[in-house]
Amino acid sequence: MRAQLLTATGRPLAAADLPRPRPTAQQLLIAVRACAVCRTDLHVVDGELPQPKLPLVPGHEIVGTVVEAGEGADRFKPGDRVGVPWLGWTCGTCAYCRGGQENLCDRARFTGYQIDGGYAELTVADQRYCFAIDPRYGDVEAAPLLCAGLIGYRTLRMAGEAERLGIYGFGAAAHIVAQVARHQGRRIFAFTRPGDAEAQVFARSLGAEWAGDSTASPPAPLDAALIFAPVGALVPAALAATRKGGTVVCGGIHMSDIPSFPYRLLWEERVLRSVANLTRRDAEEFLALAPEAGVRTATVTYPLADANRALADLRRGALQGAAVLVP
Repeated sequence: MRAQLLTATGRPLAAADLPRPRPTAQQLLIAVRACAVCRTDLHVVDGELPQPKLPLVPGHEIVGTVVEAGEGADRFKPGDRVGVPWLGWTCGTCAYCRGGQENLCDRARFTGYQIDGGYAELTVADQRYCFAIDPRYGDVEAAPLLCAGLIGYRTLRMAGEAERLGIYGFGAAAHIVAQVARHQGRRIFAFTRPGDAEAQVFARSLGAEWAGDSTASPPAPLDAALIFAPVGALVPAALAATRKGGTVVCGGIHMSDIPSFPYRLLWEERVLRSVANLTRRDAEEFLALAPEAGVRTATVTYPLADANRALADLRRGALQGAAVLVP
């Protein structure tokens, strides 16, 4: 089985020929049809997330076809198309799991981090954490929905009923969540890297009524801001752009240090919060909503062998939308 393998953090992935994986109880063997490249993959490869399983096959935005089912795996049958997201397993018994917060489970395991993922021809996944993919989406088009879409959706929910919505970092997650927000009747204000005119045009094409540099002030105070760029300096900037009582939500799994800022930016009952991982309920809700909202993903495809090039393009901000690997 061909795969791209991380043997040590801070190093490029290496092409590898691995044994065919075998599904155990509750698992599915899946032929990977497409796997999107996420910024979290960069954080894993670059060593910004601690203690990944090594060696590791990265990738957690997987669309594939069931090849074989392990013992007790009866939710899907061979030939079914499924999606595999970041959340790969939870204990089901801790207070977080029992309280509807399985995304915070202390024993949770994540695809492409503690579990081998989708930068390969085949992968195995727990059937309980897999989801059917709407036939209205092709394999490549669906792949970014499995993380960029899901995390964007959870981040948007944390913003409440905000009408004027600022989005900082207009990449894979932002270009999906903007479409959902517009479907819900919200107003979009997009913030990009300073001088990134191409990204600003892209944001306007998806319904943003204003797009400008992340250092600029929007034309009206924001009700809420979603931060997807992993840049801590955006937190005080977003707070300064947000009205009294508004919310700033950090949607990434990793961010550079947040600089100190005056208390007046947080005062007046502004809320600053983070999003961690996702729940299966998020996946069920979003994957049903996306086709109804007319969500379409912008993608750039790469052969599996070019995984390092896809990661490099993402790292330097050369993509509009999402990179997707195709075995």
